[in-house]
Amino acid sequence: MAQLGLDWRVAPLSTADRAMLAYAEKLTLRPWEMVEGDVQALRAAGFSDTAILDINQVTGYYAYVNRLADGLGVELEAFWAALDAPANPTSQDEAQAP
Repeated sequence: MAQLGLDWRVAPLSTADRAMLAYAEKLTLRPWEMVEGDVQALRAAGFSDTAILDINQVTGYYAYVNRLADGLGVELEAFWAALDAPANPTSQDEAQAP
């Protein structure tokens, strides 16, 4: 499911998962654009009000924690940098390796 990490829109997901990710993305990137229709779309995808609240709270929590860390200049642990490293380094990267 590598596609999920690259672009969830092209990953093979259920309708419910697509609705959840669209909601979470919009709430994260454009919270001022949220409308009742966004919640209705989750209900139409089969989510209960409790599940919608969970989606909202988890999305909001991650945004909150990331903003705290960014605002305080918190450095990520080394393993996160390793996850972001390209799988196939370029020749320039290889030339700089010890």
